Amino acid sequence: MPGRKPYPSDVSDDEWSLVVPYLTLVREDAGQRQHALRELFNGLRYVVRYGIAWRAMPNDLPPWAAVYQQAQRWMAAGCFETLAQDLRAVLRLAAGRPAEPTAAIIDSRTLRSTPESGTRAGYDGAKRKRGSKLHMAVDTLGYLLALHVTPANVDDRAEVGRLSAAIQDATGESVELAYVDQGYTGARPAEAAKQEGIALDVVKLPEAKRGFVLLPRRWVVERSFAWATRCRRLVKDYERYASTLEGLHVIAFACLMLRQAANLAGS
Repeated sequence: MPGRKPYPSDVSDDEWSLVVPYLTLVREDAGQRQHALRELFNGLRYVVRYGIAWRAMPNDLPPWAAVYQQAQRWMAAGCFETLAQDLRAVLRLAAGRPAEPTAAIIDSRTLRSTPESGTRAGYDGAKRKRGSKLHMAVDTLGYLLALHVTPANVDDRAEVGRLSAAIQDATGESVELAYVDQGYTGARPAEAAKQEGIALDVVKLPEAKRGFVLLPRRWVVERSFAWATRCRRLVKDYERYASTLEGLHVIAFACLMLRQAANLAGS
């Protein structure tokens, strides 16, 4: 970070040593490179963490257009999906777990729309908000397995098949069980998951519920959603394209796991 003071969102030296092999799409000395790759990554992290508009990029970071274009290249190449998969395996092994999980937790979260998200938004009657719905699966430690975005009016149960296929693709078909809430009850989602080799386990609320109840297994995915909300760009749907919203969520989770992996490496 020559010539400027660091931001809290800047990548550390330990993190950079882990992530740079995934982000180097061309050689560092390539003729078309005008900005340091690390500074472009810092700019992307700044946008995700603090929720600014691209054009509000601080003047001591690379120009917003350069950061945006490089971010799109990284997302199109699947750099952060690969990074997240590898980091998840490392962190699971460090926790004494097998590299690939046998169980997952599935849930969805509705993000309120903004003028930028335009006509993609749908109305979620249960949450009483208009926006986009993030369908996500994590392992039992809360690390990302798969996600995708739909309009908020799409039924959670209709997306089980697509999400289950993505889970198995990310884990080499190691997942056998997925925990879900009562919104996924029924034969249709169970059959869709079964076709991908996954059995659904519906975690139900206690019949005599009073106040807040911590549901077994289910709290893990809720914690993962809470992790994502620390990135202000992900609190609402500020993106023109659903693919960008998906990509920024993957980046956020990859950066979270990156910090944990760097701490392990430094300890």
